[in-house]
Amino acid sequence: MAALKDRLLRLLGDKRVAKLMQDPKVQELVVKGFRFRGHVEGAVDRRVQRIAGMLNLATQRDLRSLRRRIRHLEEELRRAEERLTEAEDDRGARARS
Repeated sequence: MAALKDRLLRLLGDKRVAKLMQDPKVQELVVKGFRFRGHVEGAVDRRVQRIAGMLNLATQRDLRSLRRRIRHLEEELRRAEERLTEAEDDRGARARS
């Protein structure tokens, strides 16, 4: 993939290619190509999600959601522990008074 990027950058540095890229029709074609790629990737992603669901497999989306949920629960637990510590400190202070 890096070799492809390097080759593309060299190609874009060519004066003939730069001149061609200034043509509005070529620019429109490039934009359509990128849109098409996005549509294809979206369709493939949706299909993979559906198949993963049918096979009961965890996807990256599922894992991200799980990680977010774990972080949320850890934050709730930390706050609950702080409240418990504060309550115990208050109870200890009142007992000493």
